[in-house]
Amino acid sequence: MLGRYIFERGEEKEMEFKGYPEYSSRQPLILKYCLKRPVETYPDDIGIVYRNDAGEYFRFTWRQWHERTCQQAHALKALGVKPGGPFEPGDRVGTMALNHHRHIENIWASVLTGAVSHPINMRLSMDHMAYTITHAEDKVIFFDDSILPLVEALYDRIKDTVKTFVYMSDKPGLPKTKVQPLYEFEELIKQYPKTYDWPDFSEDTYAVLYYTTGTTGLPKGIMFTHRQVMLHVLYGFASMAFRVRRPDDPEPPNENIPMMNIPLFHIHAWGQPFSLVTAASKIVFPGRFSPEAFCQMVQEDKVTSAGMVPTMLAMLLEYPDIDKYDLSSLIAIGTGGGALPLGLKQKAEKKFPLMRAGSGYGMTETLAGVLGSTIRRNMVDWPQEKIDEIMVKTGVAGMGIQVRVVDENGKDVPHDNQAIGEIILRGHWIMERYFKEPERSATAWRDGWFHTGDAAKVDTDGYIIIADRITDVIRSASEMVPTVLLENLTCNADFVLEAAYVGVPDEKWGEIPMALVKRVPGTKQTEEDIMKHLQTEGVDKGKITKWMLPSYVLFTDDIPRTSVGKFDKIAIRKRINEFVSKAKQVRKI
Repeated sequence: MLGRYIFERGEEKEMEFKGYPEYSSRQPLILKYCLKRPVETYPDDIGIVYRNDAGEYFRFTWRQWHERTCQQAHALKALGVKPGGPFEPGDRVGTMALNHHRHIENIWASVLTGAVSHPINMRLSMDHMAYTITHAEDKVIFFDDSILPLVEALYDRIKDTVKTFVYMSDKPGLPKTKVQPLYEFEELIKQYPKTYDWPDFSEDTYAVLYYTTGTTGLPKGIMFTHRQVMLHVLYGFASMAFRVRRPDDPEPPNENIPMMNIPLFHIHAWGQPFSLVTAASKIVFPGRFSPEAFCQMVQEDKVTSAGMVPTMLAMLLEYPDIDKYDLSSLIAIGTGGGALPLGLKQKAEKKFPLMRAGSGYGMTETLAGVLGSTIRRNMVDWPQEKIDEIMVKTGVAGMGIQVRVVDENGKDVPHDNQAIGEIILRGHWIMERYFKEPERSATAWRDGWFHTGDAAKVDTDGYIIIADRITDVIRSASEMVPTVLLENLTCNADFVLEAAYVGVPDEKWGEIPMALVKRVPGTKQTEEDIMKHLQTEGVDKGKITKWMLPSYVLFTDDIPRTSVGKFDKIAIRKRINEFVSKAKQVRKI
């Protein structure tokens, strides 16, 4: 390769420079460089902790974890998994597994060899699971022992696509099953070397594949390149330098010890497998989330941070034995997958005085988070009540992301905390296209912007507040009723744990609001108390108008949810007659 050498007297000559510019200004952004820090800097520190359902702990140093990842890479090659390149994805490696060491090893082994990691959402319907596996053309599937019945139920529908299955278990041996050919994970990898010469390749090589939850039709697949994942990791670290702290905020620890509760199939747990390994954080895997396991692991491993959907946080606050555990190490909880109600945040921080909770926003199409709640320097002396209101907003764009909220004509909505528009995005790790779906891709990408389908408003400080999915807004007469606003207001009541709002069909108004409310255990407040709260905290304070008040209120613990814990508004609407028949009519219009 020719490079240009400039002599001191100004004379220029062409000379050959081996490796230039490929390994200087054009060195590819590939994920193998993220693996270097924990393995080279902290090889003998515990890097991965896993607790299974039986309460058994498995602990691995970074050296041990890396050796196992290398063995998996050799195994993938032996199974015939081929790497890809730009615009030609490598073979897809599917996983049907909980959060544990084998799962994250598999993700890294797949992407570092040039293949594509595809964690499969096991909470989808059988039809949708079969569709994602065959649509992705998964060549091999690694699955947990507890998932065997599900794999057997799917087998006849996927056996022509999937060439090999690998059984992962904490116990030795293979089960008797029709699933073939089947390998035992630990027996498979132990025969291979504990080192691997991770290859170089184009940064535009695809690394990961996720599918949406399919709430509006068949799930949609999205692939992300090494470059996109790398930039998400690097910009995330850069953003930390701009984080504003208040005087009473807990001191950040020298070593963050995060618990990864978000399933790895849910946009790779918000990108954590890559960012946390790069940071050499000690990663704690609970396997299957439960309040008891969460509390035990926080106490045992001094967990400092956790990611949760709001439902998990609500479950934790409901747990009757929570005060038996020392949870003082926990100083930060990040929430996503749904808006963080102000009331839930305040209840959590009252229970954990040293903890701070905040919210963020992302979707499958954005790889991980793109907006986040954060305070600015001029806000550090604000009263706690105003800070809380900031921290439950959807927030502002992170570094590397551009965001707008536009009306139906593509014009930016005014920053008046009133006008509702659609969030549109572009940036380094926004999806390029839907996998094998050019028409859907063209619909989502218009005028150079990705259209999210999420409705929002912008306040006078420029903070975005999610109002709804465009499809979930209640349309009453000519007005739009944002359900997220009503849900947050309702959750501010001391006796409310969660709330979901949907529109009930009405001949006169088109739709009228109904509230499905889950009370804090042991509380006895009535439907009228809900209305009083909304009147005093919402209408009287100008946050909502009177016509937004619900016509029906139902107290229930049976609020349908999607596979990732969000309120499933489609499922609720399918059962609308059932819910209305059980609800109390609290207002006639």
